[in-house]
Amino acid sequence: MKDILNRLLEGKLSIDEAEDMLKISQIQEIGDNVKFDINRKSRLGVCEAVYSQGKTDEDLLSIINNINSTQNIIITRLDESRFNRIKNKINDDVQENITFNKQASILTINNNEVSKLPLSVGIITAGTADIPIAEEARITIEQSGYTPITTYDVGVAGIHRLFDKITYLLEKKVDALIVVAGMEGALPSVVAGLVDVPVIAVPTSTGYGVGEGGFTALFSMLQSCAPGIATVNIDNGYGAAVYAITILNQISKHEK
Repeated sequence: MKDILNRLLEGKLSIDEAEDMLKISQIQEIGDNVKFDINRKSRLGVCEAVYSQGKTDEDLLSIINNINSTQNIIITRLDESRFNRIKNKINDDVQENITFNKQASILTINNNEVSKLPLSVGIITAGTADIPIAEEARITIEQSGYTPITTYDVGVAGIHRLFDKITYLLEKKVDALIVVAGMEGALPSVVAGLVDVPVIAVPTSTGYGVGEGGFTALFSMLQSCAPGIATVNIDNGYGAAVYAITILNQISKHEK
């Protein structure tokens, strides 16, 4: 962008030419349906994510095989059977950069090494059934360069499991916490009452009866009497991670 603006100031480009070049630098068009955001990393601190559900296999392969080689991307909500169906159609030059996480249903394509940053996010789950959503958050945070520190299966059904894990995370000086829970969704309130860092609550669709679908957990987290909680949508591990990343980005700016 600076190069384009300097060339405009020097009279080497017209306003229309500069405008066209700036537009091109913002997106990469792939076929008729995809406008790939190539500057998401510079704005949000995390690479572009592609939500696989609702896209055809051909759409996904078009994106994976044609994306600019300088970009890292995440393919979210990609189940194992679908990955197995498309993996042999991924170009050889891309194959060496892919990693598939079955539990999180995420495919990462790292064309560039992720630079490590000094801050960290703690990730807690109430139960083992909540781990896939927590893993989605973990991988997203890793893709940003920050460090995720996880502790799983420490919910209120056996709350004695939680306290030494909270102590461990605070000793690690985590800068934010993501707390993932289904059923009645009580865990984020408990955690927020014990810590002095931002808490991001993630309701999951784990549950049955009135808890089925995750709405009871969502309402409980929205209605929490513990201050300092932000709540994202049901099963939205990716959104929770991006929110945590924006917090860490602001901390980094002020430290600099």
